[in-house]
Amino acid sequence: MPHTVGVGDLLGFAAATAEAHGVPPADARLLADTLVTAELWGHPSHGMLRLPWYLSRIESGATAAVASPEVVSDNGAVLVVDGRDGLGQVLTDRAVTWGVERAGRHGISAVAVRNSGHFGTAAYFTRKAAEQGCVALLATNASPAMAPWGGREKRVGTNPWSMAAPAGCYGTAVMDIANTAVARGKIYHAKERGESIPEGWAADADGVPTTDPRRAIEGLILPMAGHKGYAISFMFDVLAGVLTGSAFGSAVVGPYQPTGRSGVGHLLICVDIRSMADPAEFEQRMQLLIEETKSAPTAPGTAEIFVPGEPEIRTAQRLRVEGITVVDDTWDSLARIAATTGVPLPAPTTVSTPEELPA
Repeated sequence: MPHTVGVGDLLGFAAATAEAHGVPPADARLLADTLVTAELWGHPSHGMLRLPWYLSRIESGATAAVASPEVVSDNGAVLVVDGRDGLGQVLTDRAVTWGVERAGRHGISAVAVRNSGHFGTAAYFTRKAAEQGCVALLATNASPAMAPWGGREKRVGTNPWSMAAPAGCYGTAVMDIANTAVARGKIYHAKERGESIPEGWAADADGVPTTDPRRAIEGLILPMAGHKGYAISFMFDVLAGVLTGSAFGSAVVGPYQPTGRSGVGHLLICVDIRSMADPAEFEQRMQLLIEETKSAPTAPGTAEIFVPGEPEIRTAQRLRVEGITVVDDTWDSLARIAATTGVPLPAPTTVSTPEELPA
């Protein structure tokens, strides 16, 4: 039976278990917030089910509990950093700080991070940059999940990417997608729920289409839009892996594997809006674009048109009140973490007060 818990309680548990693994308090809180925020946005595929993965990699030494990035080169607007196997969330959060500051000085910045790890939901970070007056693009590579177009062995990652921009009274417009038909985490989530997956998401190890998530995990995730998704994913590996000096292609190790250097690379590009336009005018123009888009006549069965990022904010508003529901398999994994760390599991059905909720 699924367990519903308060947002603040889940956040506190995730942070405390990360601290128990040697992660500094501020970094542990950040890691926890990325996971709980994904849950709030309605993306449990990038939420608490991943906490055991990250902690297992810290236990094995594959991920360093304490991030200690090292500058490889600094050309002002362009910064290259070696993450030295730190937590991807921590390294990417620092990249946002560096990227926004340098965009403010130079108009545009590029921060390349090599030898990082999986950072969770890309929109978490591009939103931060947008809230500080930038239009941001964040690309990352990932372990092999899809076959090259026409192939039958996985060699190409989902290689997700996100773009975000401030949108005036609409908050932030943000896109976050993998280049496969679905993010790999959604297949893991279906497995944990004991559910089948839709046709068109994946194929088994022999390249035969499947609706069984277990066979899909062992096999291939299909690209979005056919050959176009494959081509986009390939080129984002160029940006995030080859260009940054990190691992690429089949050399990248995924977060669900407890051992092995991850080698994930990220590239963050920030454009300071002030360098191109008056920020107030930009936000007004964004509002006009959004209003024009949302005012389009709806198709049968559609109550409202949403712009990118809007559904997640609506879901978060609801779940902050209702609490977050954790499925049995994920709950069992959290219970095992609680047993080994001594951190008590959050009590089901507890709903946190507003001041306890993450921003």
